[in-house]
Amino acid sequence: MSYTGEVHMRLMNTIMISAALAASTTFAFFSRPAAPPTTNVVEIPVVEKTWKCPDCSTNEQYVLEQLQSKTKVRDRNAIATIMGNIQQESKFIPNICEGGARISYDACHSGGYGLIQWTSIGRYNNLGKFCERYDCDPSSLEGQTAYMLNESTFQRYLPEFEGRGRTIHQYMVPAYYWLGWGIKGAREIYAHEYHSKLIWA
Repeated sequence: MSYTGEVHMRLMNTIMISAALAASTTFAFFSRPAAPPTTNVVEIPVVEKTWKCPDCSTNEQYVLEQLQSKTKVRDRNAIATIMGNIQQESKFIPNICEGGARISYDACHSGGYGLIQWTSIGRYNNLGKFCERYDCDPSSLEGQTAYMLNESTFQRYLPEFEGRGRTIHQYMVPAYYWLGWGIKGAREIYAHEYHSKLIWA
């Protein structure tokens, strides 16, 4: 090969290598993703909707909130039925003895006592034992609500209330077996009143 041909060949190789390097650099430049801008991410809390009763008393609202947070009861009619029965039993007054006396747990010696008027010796005594075990006051709203939701009798009928699609009248059947009431009174009327006051929020 002549000197001129060799120079020409080297020049061509240099041009080809330079073109290849330029192409790869251009490809790398265009294919590399830009780094995302650094920003402070604000987490938005997820608020789960529940049944609320703005027109209810503080005691009623507490029981309503605990009922939904500690169980899977979500049906409006079921909640209204439970609330209506408690209203009939005690008007949501925890330290009430049957007949209306407002006294402490250990001073109610006859009849029912508390939120759902625990009447039988076993259920009444178990309220005291529950609060002794879990360090609560058996005369308090908090202690009685916790006992009510954990009591074996309520737990037995809880699946009936956790279902859906029943009327208030139909939910009164498991309510009867849960509470064992002798007088129906205005339970169903109260339940319908709660139904109208409950809002999903």
